Amino acid sequence: QVQLVESGGGLVQAGGSLRLSCAASSTIFTIKSMGWYRQAPGKQRELVATITSSSSTNYADSVKGRFTISRDNAKNTVYLQMNSLKPEDTAVYYCSADYMRLRYWGQGTQVTVSS
Repeated sequence: QVQLVESGGGLVQAGGSLRLSCAASSTIFTIKSMGWYRQAPGKQRELVATITSSSSTNYADSVKGRFTISRDNAKNTVYLQMNSLKPEDTAVYYCSADYMRLRYWGQGTQVTVSS
């Protein structure tokens, strides 16, 4: 099993920045892919960004050029740097890990962007 704990959410004004962290209980070097998803009220959970064990990245079109996903294998942590935040980025952000054909989720962290 993999346990994931997110942190770094909060309230920020439009145009501001936040960095989310996701600490994994297992060595993330062995995890095939990790990612960030978000869910706004009344909407489905959607992909934000993913990063593979070889550090290949993928982003939703809505965040390209503003968000950066990265990983620190030594700290078993994945980060999401969010710049130029917009009110539409407001959501609960979830960390995910694909390991041994299962997807694990963190508990989520709230990001609120005020206009």
